[in-house]
This record gives sequence, structure tokens and C-alpha cells, in this order.
Amino acid sequence: MPKNDLILRSIRGERIERFPVWLMRQAGRYMKEYRHFRAMEDSFMDFCKNVDLAVKVSLLPLELLRVDAVIIFSDILVPLEPMGVKVEFVEGEGPKLTWSGKLKDLKKYDPSENAYVYEIIKKVKEAQQEVPVIGFAGAPFTLVSYMLEGKSSRDFRKTKLFMWEREFDFKNLMERITEAVLQYLTAQAQAGADILQIFDSWTSFLSRNDYEELVFPYVEELIHRLKEKTDVPVIYFFKGSSSFIDLAQKTEADVLSVDWSLDLSLTMLNSDKVFQGNLEPSVLYAKEDIIKFKTLELLRSIPRRSGYIFNLGHGLAPDMDFNKVKLLVDTVRGYTIN
Repeated sequence: MPKNDLILRSIRGERIERFPVWLMRQAGRYMKEYRHFRAMEDSFMDFCKNVDLAVKVSLLPLELLRVDAVIIFSDILVPLEPMGVKVEFVEGEGPKLTWSGKLKDLKKYDPSENAYVYEIIKKVKEAQQEVPVIGFAGAPFTLVSYMLEGKSSRDFRKTKLFMWEREFDFKNLMERITEAVLQYLTAQAQAGADILQIFDSWTSFLSRNDYEELVFPYVEELIHRLKEKTDVPVIYFFKGSSSFIDLAQKTEADVLSVDWSLDLSLTMLNSDKVFQGNLEPSVLYAKEDIIKFKTLELLRSIPRRSGYIFNLGHGLAPDMDFNKVKLLVDTVRGYTIN
């Protein structure tokens, strides 16, 4: 067990002295140290596959921010490469994915081809025994949407048209990606990950009906089968939280990570689930006194003494001020639960 098991105790509902804190994208371009390591590799994917660099980057938030968990440095798109999808990152544009678009051309996922990810987990655990290590993967819909769009999107039009016009093929693709994510996360647990987080980053673009009928069943299946294979706690992060919270609570996820659209205090009063989130990331662009006020306002609204993990409603952005991020973490760490 890590020396600081605060986040694990909170997930188990045990009494804690303060709320645990970690941040999505907590190792990133807003850190000058990250930019130093990033400059050592030409491409972002090569950077992700450089185990030694990825370990160093993973540990930066622990060293510089004193967060209560380390999430490994990687990218949600890496398990698509073994399936025959070419993934590259274009400067100033983000990810670009290329494949034939034909389901028959997709290869069967082989988790051994992502061995570098498992090695990162092992080496992060070897390098520090202070806090738990979080492994992660993109949820099936998030990965499928990247495959169908070929890049990031403002409206996910191609994905929605494929979903509506070729429902059989869409379901087939979701099944194949669900199986791949299951194997990928299981291998991360076997490598030593203490917690697993599933990122459903684009669900806020969906209608209630489309999410419930065409996306949620695969989320539910993935988490159920993952819990059958491992006893590692699972966090499910999903955007559009206020629209789908009742469905998400039906999953076997140990923790629901929610965005800022949800009244978290009211939701927690009426649920026995553990929650994570939900401060709006844009708060970090505000003045320091506003950051402290908004952070403390959220912490004071949490209606129970355990079963909560502080985080943002989404990830940190590259142009955020490191000192403001540190202020945020310090504010959470300094808040004592009465």
C-alpha cells in the first residue's frame, strides 16, 4: 500500500482528515519541466512510448504539486495503433487518425503491443511508494468518435451520421473497441495500477436517447467485465454529467467523475456513489482570490466526510498558470474536514 492512501480510503468510504486531490492532465504543457522533457522527442507518440521520459513526466505533479495520486503519462489513443489505426499528432491541430474506415480491416487487439504502457506503470510504482498510481483508457464511444472523425471535432457530425445511418456497423465497432479497452485496462491492473479511470470525453455532444441506447450499454458492459477481472477501483469520467447521472449511477463504477454541469452537493445527498470533480477548469484563469473562493466554496458544499475526490470537471489546459494550479492544490490540501 502507498504511504498516502487517502484517495483509496475515500473511495472505500473510510474516515479521512481532508479530501484527496489530483487533476486531470496534471502533467502537461503548463509546466516548464514538462516542456523540457517533451523537447527530447520529435513526435508526441514517440514521447508517450519513451518509458523513461514518461515516468519522469508522470512524477512531476507529485514532486511539484504534492497531489494525492499519480496518473501515468500516456494518451487515450495508444490502444488504437495495434488495431491498425495510424495515430499522429500535428502541431497546432491535435490528433490525426488514419485507417481504411472498413471494419474488416481492423486487427484484433493485442495488449502486448502496448507493453510500454505497462512498463511505465511498473516503473512509476518502483520510483515512488508515496501515492497510488492511476491507469486509464478512453471509453469506447470516445475512441470510436476519434476513429470516425479522424481528428477532434466541434460537433461530431460524422460520428452521429454513422451512428444513425449505419447502426449495425456502429454497434459492431463499439463491441470491438469495448473488448480492446477491457483487455488494455486489465493489463494495466495486472501491471500494478491502483486505480483505473475511463474517460468518456465527448458524451456531452449526445442526446439523452443516443447515449442511453447506443453508448451506455457498452460503458455498463465494460465496467462490469472489468470488475469481474480485477478488484482495482474504477472511476468513470463522463461529460454532460447532469444529463446522464442517473444512468451512470447504474454502473458498477466505484467513482463517478463529473463535470461542472451537475449540482454535486445535491447529487451526493441522494446517492451512495463516490464522486470526483467538479470545479470548472476556467476558474484557474481567474485572480487568485477567486480561485481560493471557488475551491473552498465547492469543498464546503460536500455533504459527507468521505466518498469524495477533488478534481476539475475536465483537464488542465496548456496556457494555465502553474502557480495558480499549485494554489488550487494547496487550497484543497489545507482544507480540514470538521
